[in-house]
Amino acid sequence: MFTRDSRYTDVPTVSAKDAEGREVTAVKLRPPGQTGGAPVVVQPSDRLDVIAEQCFADPTRFWHIADANSDLDARDLIEPGREIQVPER
Repeated sequence: MFTRDSRYTDVPTVSAKDAEGREVTAVKLRPPGQTGGAPVVVQPSDRLDVIAEQCFADPTRFWHIADANSDLDARDLIEPGREIQVPER
């Protein structure tokens, strides 16, 4: 269902019925792990994928930054001047 390097690879699934009675399968919530890391001050043009490219040389690892900042929603733009944690590689 997921690629080998996906954060969801080993997460258990659950089945439920949707509003129309169809059975759907979803992954259980995956609790973020504890991460160490360095603080980074967000610049005006930054997005999580931009920061991930700068720090990890891989923009698809934006979710590592989102996980390290539990109050940060990866879908939202982050405010310039805000300090966020970027986990170690």
